[in-house]
Amino acid sequence: MSLFSRRRRADRPQDTAAEAAGSAPETGAPAETDAAAEGGAAAAGGAAAAKTDEAAARGPFDVADVPDLGTRLDLGALRVPARAGLQVRLEMERKARTIVAVTLGLDGSAMQLQVFAAPRSTGIWAELRDEIAASVSKQGGTAEEAEGPFGTELVARLPVKTPDGRSAHRPARFVGVDGPRWFLRAVLTGKAAVEPDAAAPLEELLADVVVVRGPEARAPRDVLLLTAPGKPAPAPAPGAPETPSFDPLARGPEITEVR
Repeated sequence: MSLFSRRRRADRPQDTAAEAAGSAPETGAPAETDAAAEGGAAAAGGAAAAKTDEAAARGPFDVADVPDLGTRLDLGALRVPARAGLQVRLEMERKARTIVAVTLGLDGSAMQLQVFAAPRSTGIWAELRDEIAASVSKQGGTAEEAEGPFGTELVARLPVKTPDGRSAHRPARFVGVDGPRWFLRAVLTGKAAVEPDAAAPLEELLADVVVVRGPEARAPRDVLLLTAPGKPAPAPAPGAPETPSFDPLARGPEITEVR
């Protein structure tokens, strides 16, 4: 089951800076105070722009912004930095026989990466967070929004069954990055889902990933297929769907809370 359905909900209203300013009551402050306020707003805007620039500088990157891919591992739609001790597992959609995700293991933690097509002018992460949270809740887990190094993310406890049949929960962090015509989703499990020090190496790796979207026209949420290193993308099996579904709750290295 895929958490990324093609259902599009109505756009949610977004507060703008102009609307916020327009709703503020007039105070009748003198001109000097107005000037100071304008200066403060300009400074705040400059700080916000600097923060945005800093986030853009650390990636993940679009291939158009990276003239030298260096020693990154070529996985087709993704270029993944090489790291000592990094374990790479490609996730295949069995029916279509296509590679739809990659799981990177490092020091007892794992990070699954999957990349999708997105609209040219708008991101999809805000909408997908709601859908993922609803799906996790429906299955008996929990998901809450939190601010992380890549912006708003979901901190979840995913329902699982232990080998002896007991109910348990697996911590996970869902991180989303909206790029130019693509969306990259990372799911951190294992120690990285609960320990900041354990998460840091994987977060550093994510910040250095490069996305190769390609020029093809694609519907929003289409999976951008990956390839094994050094191999071209395989053709889908006859009769298989062009866009395979993929369950982002697939099990990986984990910490399980038994209840």
